[in-house]
Amino acid sequence: MPDLIYLNTIVLTSAFVVAFFLGFGMQRTQFCSMGAISDVLLMQSWSRARQWCVALAIAVLGTSMMHASAWIDVHQTIYTSAKLLWLSHLFGGVLFGIGMSIASGCGAKNLVRLGGGSLKSLIVLLVAGVFAQMTLRGIFAVIRVGSVDQVYLQLPVHQDLASLLHLIIPMDPLTLGVLVSSLFALGLLFFAFKNTEFRQHGQWWISVLVGVSILTFWWISGHLGYVAENPNTLEPLFVATNSGKMESASLTAPMAYWLDYLTLFSDTSKTISFAMIIAVGITLGSCASAILRREWRLQGFSSAQDTMHHIIGGALMGIGGVTALGCTFGQGLSGMSTLALSSFITVAGFVIGVSLGLRYLERSAN
Repeated sequence: MPDLIYLNTIVLTSAFVVAFFLGFGMQRTQFCSMGAISDVLLMQSWSRARQWCVALAIAVLGTSMMHASAWIDVHQTIYTSAKLLWLSHLFGGVLFGIGMSIASGCGAKNLVRLGGGSLKSLIVLLVAGVFAQMTLRGIFAVIRVGSVDQVYLQLPVHQDLASLLHLIIPMDPLTLGVLVSSLFALGLLFFAFKNTEFRQHGQWWISVLVGVSILTFWWISGHLGYVAENPNTLEPLFVATNSGKMESASLTAPMAYWLDYLTLFSDTSKTISFAMIIAVGITLGSCASAILRREWRLQGFSSAQDTMHHIIGGALMGIGGVTALGCTFGQGLSGMSTLALSSFITVAGFVIGVSLGLRYLERSAN
């Protein structure tokens, strides 16, 4: 047990440091998944979408390389299961997309804004946490399990593209995975950097930071924090994870975990987890950046309608993020880095949801 306690401390400290610098960098840029989608839909501007593509390219290629090197195992994640809950991913993605569009950003963006003093983001995150909790283990969990989770495809292998292509291409699966990931990443990088303005003024350094952060989280959780044989259970263990599997950044369920931890603090079984510490690190990193730039200030709601939109948006993000098994960081970057089918479906849901949310905001403003 002393060794596990020490390892738990190392894992959480390492995750916090990486998340702190991630939050610090995000506060200084306009990196935002929802913003990337809305810019394309409203202004036909692809600058932030190119940022996202570069971050994803780094995450995809790096994850594949680490898997091929046996540093991590992408099949030890919640994203690559052979059970494809396609309706849950699509429906949850749409709900999350609507929610983040009317709540002024996804979970990551609201954590960054909270670090800058936004009371609006605090309300969004609290509401998202309550509804995420209800969808994890409460009334919406019963509805979710009895409805959309009943519609799925049982695949013969893991749902990542490399495993699926291996069914029809007679090639070593590790080599095939690196090949597929390389082609996918190169396509994203070509799309991003073919634009001269983006190459010169795209602030793509934040893309590198985000992509490397996703990889580092995978390494911390799946390699540094991996114990082949738990001395208590004699089973494999991923230290400090809520899912019991390897994790990277995902920022919806941690809001529920924090509410659970803080309201049941006297219950010694409640502990701080990998995902929870990442959320704190991003917030404090953003706060440090805002203070250094003299941009920290309290910000509230502008009207009752603004308040209503953010509360509804937070609720939809809480429900949608849990139903889809991830947010724009969870499925959009961490999940996509494994090239899991569920992540492609969820991202499509995000785009549909943001489109619907923006239409609603446009009509409500008239």
